[in-house]
Amino acid sequence: MPSKLYVGNLPYSVSDRDLEELFSQAGQVESATVITDKFSGQSKGFGFVEMASAEEAAKAIQQFNDTDLRGRNIKVNEAKPRESSFSGNNRRSGNGGGGNRGRNRW
Repeated sequence: MPSKLYVGNLPYSVSDRDLEELFSQAGQVESATVITDKFSGQSKGFGFVEMASAEEAAKAIQQFNDTDLRGRNIKVNEAKPRESSFSGNNRRSGNGGGGNRGRNRW
């Protein structure tokens, strides 16, 4: 079963391929992705690596967490499930803010 890892504090020059090459030292990499800004295309300084097994993921965490990559100490941990951007706790209602509630506009 593949295990997804979060990799933070990445130098902005690191590419998907760089991540894949680095983490392949710990085992089989299923995917490696550096997260980029959708407008500028610049790295956001973090990414995700999916290892082929939980054992390889644990090895990668031990091997790479808090190690130097191009002058920055990267952080590697197990990725947490993504939380939905919409929650039931959202205080906004569908009324659009209602600055003129109850007033006639004409």
